[in-house]
Amino acid sequence: MVLPGLQVWRWILFACIHWLCLEFSGQTCFSRPGLTFSLIQAGSEAKLCASLLQPNETLVMTVSLMADGQNKRLLHQSSDQEFHRCVQFQAPRVKSDKVLNFKVEVRGETFLSTEERRVMIKPYSPMTFIQTDKPIYKPGQTGNVRAGTPLVWLLRNGPMFCNGLLRGDVNHNRIGQWVNATSSGNILQLSHPLNSEAPVGSYTIVVWIGGEKIYHNFKVEQYVLPKFEINMNLTDKIINTIGDLQCTMDHTGCASYVFNMALFTKNAGEKLLGDVFSFHAEVQEEGTGITLSEERNVELSYVIGEFTFVDTPQIYEHGSIIEGKINAVRYNNTPISDMLVYLFEEKGWSSYLRLQNLTTDSRGIARFSVNTTSLPKENINLVVSDAPQVEYPGYRVPYFNRGQHLLSLIQPAAPDIKPSSSLAIQKVEKPLACGQAVSITIRYAVVGETVPKGSVAVLYLALSRGVIVQHGHINVTGDVTLTLAVVPEMAPVVQLLVYSMLPSETVIAHSMNFPTEKCFRNKVLVEFSPSNAVPGEENTLHLSARPGSLCGLSAVDQSVGIMEPGKRLDADKIFDLLPVKETTYVPYELEDPVACLRVRPRRSIIPHPYGPSEQTNDPYAAFQTLGLKLATNLDIRVPSCLSYQGNQYYRSYGEMPGSAGPRLEMAVAGGLAAPPPPPIQTVRTFFPETWIWDLVEVGESGSLDVPLTVPDTITTWETEVFCLAPSGFGLAPLVELTVFQPFFLELTLPYSVIRGEHFELKATVFNYLSKCIMVSVTPALSSDYTLTPLRDVQDSSCLCANGRKTFSWTMAPSVLGVLNVSVSAAAVRSQTECDNGVVNVPERGRVDTVTRSLLVKAEGTEKSHTYNWLLCPTGEALTEEVELQLPQNVVDGSARISLSVLGDILGRALNNLDGLLQMPYGCGEQNMALLSPNIYILEYLRNTEQLTPAILEKATKFLTSGYQRQLNYKNADGAYSTFGQGLGNTWLTAFVLRSFGKAQSFIYVDPATMEQSKTWLERQQGQRGCFRTLGKLLNNRIKGGVTDEVTLTAYITASMLELNMSVTDPVVDHSLSCLKNSTSDLSNTYATALLAYTFTLAGDMETRARLLQHLDTISFQEGGLLHWSQSSSETSPSLEVEISSYVLLASLSASSRSTSDLGYASRIVRWLVRQQNAYGGFSSTQDTVVALQALALYSTRVFSRGGASTVTVRSPSGDRCLFHVNQNNKLLYQERALQDTEGKYSVEVQGSACASVQVVLRYNVPSPTRSTTLSIQVTPELSIIFLRYHGKELTTNMIIVDLKMLSGFSPDPDSLGRVSLDRVDIKDDHVLMYLTELTSLPFHITLDIIQEFPVQNLKPAVVKIYDYYQPSDQAETEYVFPCN
Repeated sequence: MVLPGLQVWRWILFACIHWLCLEFSGQTCFSRPGLTFSLIQAGSEAKLCASLLQPNETLVMTVSLMADGQNKRLLHQSSDQEFHRCVQFQAPRVKSDKVLNFKVEVRGETFLSTEERRVMIKPYSPMTFIQTDKPIYKPGQTGNVRAGTPLVWLLRNGPMFCNGLLRGDVNHNRIGQWVNATSSGNILQLSHPLNSEAPVGSYTIVVWIGGEKIYHNFKVEQYVLPKFEINMNLTDKIINTIGDLQCTMDHTGCASYVFNMALFTKNAGEKLLGDVFSFHAEVQEEGTGITLSEERNVELSYVIGEFTFVDTPQIYEHGSIIEGKINAVRYNNTPISDMLVYLFEEKGWSSYLRLQNLTTDSRGIARFSVNTTSLPKENINLVVSDAPQVEYPGYRVPYFNRGQHLLSLIQPAAPDIKPSSSLAIQKVEKPLACGQAVSITIRYAVVGETVPKGSVAVLYLALSRGVIVQHGHINVTGDVTLTLAVVPEMAPVVQLLVYSMLPSETVIAHSMNFPTEKCFRNKVLVEFSPSNAVPGEENTLHLSARPGSLCGLSAVDQSVGIMEPGKRLDADKIFDLLPVKETTYVPYELEDPVACLRVRPRRSIIPHPYGPSEQTNDPYAAFQTLGLKLATNLDIRVPSCLSYQGNQYYRSYGEMPGSAGPRLEMAVAGGLAAPPPPPIQTVRTFFPETWIWDLVEVGESGSLDVPLTVPDTITTWETEVFCLAPSGFGLAPLVELTVFQPFFLELTLPYSVIRGEHFELKATVFNYLSKCIMVSVTPALSSDYTLTPLRDVQDSSCLCANGRKTFSWTMAPSVLGVLNVSVSAAAVRSQTECDNGVVNVPERGRVDTVTRSLLVKAEGTEKSHTYNWLLCPTGEALTEEVELQLPQNVVDGSARISLSVLGDILGRALNNLDGLLQMPYGCGEQNMALLSPNIYILEYLRNTEQLTPAILEKATKFLTSGYQRQLNYKNADGAYSTFGQGLGNTWLTAFVLRSFGKAQSFIYVDPATMEQSKTWLERQQGQRGCFRTLGKLLNNRIKGGVTDEVTLTAYITASMLELNMSVTDPVVDHSLSCLKNSTSDLSNTYATALLAYTFTLAGDMETRARLLQHLDTISFQEGGLLHWSQSSSETSPSLEVEISSYVLLASLSASSRSTSDLGYASRIVRWLVRQQNAYGGFSSTQDTVVALQALALYSTRVFSRGGASTVTVRSPSGDRCLFHVNQNNKLLYQERALQDTEGKYSVEVQGSACASVQVVLRYNVPSPTRSTTLSIQVTPELSIIFLRYHGKELTTNMIIVDLKMLSGFSPDPDSLGRVSLDRVDIKDDHVLMYLTELTSLPFHITLDIIQEFPVQNLKPAVVKIYDYYQPSDQAETEYVFPCN
């Protein structure tokens, strides 16, 4: 406001407030004199700048920030001279956006002016990006993750603390989580393994830092890395009727195709065409079948050229002669010579006055001059066209874009007349180069003003990211040339504002954006030495960056980028993190209220003459579009509303008829609603595939050499290297290392053969050189096989550019097992000419050696017998004997025997955590059998303080993989089903819930997933407390004389009690009531044992005692061993183990135990140990899980830290083997192969520590072996397998069909896709097929196989069928190649 009677002096306050900190270095943000941004970063060091212009007395300027009812003085200065001054101040710290006011007061003896402006204090979170080593993974690979903070903020520097999760699969399950992860510096590096059955699709990494969430996506797919890429060289537009589109393939890999647009559109019919053409290219690699495709869209355009005005003034004085030029170019920007063009003046809507006819010269330029004496005193709108009459082009008709140019009439300066004076910043065509000084020209015209001393004061500001980075003012008499020093803080765009106040107090201004190179303060450079490499050689990565930098290194196979282009970490992605790259507006909520301007009658309500340059010449708009707040007593703002005869007229965003500028509309009582806010700016947007993934510190020298070994892949490795230092962020340019082998060798052989078969071993040499070489190929000698060269093959041969040569031998293996086959190819010197030239010998990579493995199997079917003892001497030595005898029909040479010794009964299982059963794991329950034993073993080792970091890492890896895989079998309602589809299975869901609950102490398990499963289970509880059976019981022999509900309810109740649910919980209490009513029927031994364990967990000792007493009466006792069976008439090894294990758990789970209880338990344990297979498991999945849980509990109860023993094993031939067991090696798996496969072995243990001893005898017998309740037949000619069940049950348990491939064969992928079964897996040379059940009705499977490698003397292969939960129920047969 201005007090009456006081003088008016002019002043400007541009309080400079930034959106965000300028640098990547964490230093204070810089502001510059003259301007204020509308937003201030909370807690930052901000700057406020003020200017005082043309004072005629001493004035005092005071600037205050009003916050929370208090005024904080920021500037107080007295002066009688012009000044420009900046002051620093601390912005308030706030947790959320807060709008405050700046108050400016300028006071003198005869002058007083005050203004207030709104600004917002805004807290910003640190900018964080997520980087993965690859954008795409295969199931089973490990994903590497980094989170980095490239913008080190003023308020935050140092280690990063964050939480994160990984979610994926079709049900959006959380499959991993990191809690309170701490970074090294500002880079957090993590990894997460994907299980081998991870569902394909999109996965999301979510990272929380404070309250900020950052997302990053990657894909999981089954893929083969491509060895080539497609590049389509197309223009963005195709001009209809003009030219051809070319697409070119020669021997270099380039293909060409000529596409005649005019002919195509004529034949296709233009009316049927769209305006965009899609060009699709597809390339298939010969031999591998790998196909890549590329698609590009090209716009169909009818613009064949355009006209533009050049060197033509923007203003004119009436009566003067205007001179200018017209430039005519074709669609491809080439000049058009000798072209007739027409110059018009636009008089109004569709009204044109032709001024001149012109002809272009050889450069496409036509000159013109216009005498304005006879023209009206008004703005002139010039138009140039290729036609004598200005008309709009027809639909899909080729045309030239007309040129337009506005000439503004110069008028004397006056407050109510739009100024004709102007400032204009000249464009720079290329982005500004970082680190260089750039000259920018500013042209100005001062019209109708008397300029003192012939000079004009021009002030300029350079802004970037919402911060003023340079400023100044100069007095000029001609064109202004500004020198702009381009620094990294200006990237990615500099916004230049120039303004000047003329003697008439008119302000003229102009702004322009200048893109810059995307550079960083921390210059990071990477170089490989040598710059190219051969496989397997040593290399050095030279890294330079700012001293003290922490750098993330990455090198990934280029083929990954070909599959998923555009996913690299580059400068664009870093700069996309900026909340503001350039400022374009003042937020609506920060607009300052302005009173309406009162208009007297007969005065125009349009504030300025309309025209295309209205907004660009408005100085207030120039400041607004840069997000700047202006506090001044100069009249530079077009009023937003006018008050006229009691009505208010508001500025509209539309256009008046015949006007190119804004218009004013009448508002209804109380004014117009607020205009819509600007769009919200959302800122987020060996043969390894990953060779390098590491964090390194550069140190104070600023350089580091990293020694490396180049992988064996022949490819190009692409680096991604970024560094963070206290002084800034840096990103290295892409550096590639090409790994090149002058020639390479490839071996072709089958995965496995059967002894007696032989095949052709092929070694193919490929020459990548441009010259011929003499190559010599030599196989390694071995006693395991014989190689006979084919008659027409020589050891050496000429191999010319881009050629290949195959060397072949007949290979006949002579031993069983895994054989290593090695062949070497060498480029040798030779006097023999190749292709009429001297042979070339490369300096590097002269020899290439390839080793491949071949599995040689014995004929027939493998059988095994396992003998186990748990021997715990207490003074005297303990001795056991076993008589080994092979069957008469044993396959010659197939027998082998091994002995293993451990000091812990769980050691053998610990050694085989990923293979306790040599059976497939393709359904939900079988996968749990992989996961659960890990938990019990880990609990035992943790409780006995034997858990080492190495064991924990190994076991948790299996646990994590099992957890992820199990989520594949989860339904949307939280239940788990056998194959991940169909109704949920109550038994399986309880099993999963029980295991996940125990796994939580070792790995991440999503609590929401568990709660959902628990809720689903509770909904299956009936009114009597029993749980309904959904899905099949895993083993149909469990049923016996009780209902399924009893065993199921007992199992679910035990699971809930193991999860520490209280017996008073309504669900548990209700289920115990159901079970209590069922204890009168004890005819089912399995159910009785399970009930005994359940009531033990529930603390019902009375019921427990009664059940255990009954079990003791029906137990089987022999030789100090104790176990149970479902019935005396029928044995089932898996059920016997499971029942005995539940009794053991019941015996050991009571809160109080006596010595006799442990003695009773030890008898069960010794029997259980004797049932273990060679891998530490038992017969099937459930018995393995329950038995290992029971053995782990027993081992915990009887654990002792002392003792040592010596194990002596004597063979039939008299050889003696000694093993020592003590507390330091009790978990060590000690194994030795024995020679005698028949005869009597004796085992003696002496000392004070227990020893677990196992003898395993393996041999082969001819197929087929004896069948039981199942039968199988194969008809190779029709590719059909016939199956049938002959047992007494209505249906079988789950059935596995194990089809071994004939040597050199593989299943037909198309045929596999047509097999209608629950699941089909391929493992090595076996096809595993799952059937939920078989009935007595015949069932058949059709499957085709393909011969990939010819094998001579081809042997039959075995196809086997067995009951998964009763593996002794099995049948097998052989099949042969029908064309053999």
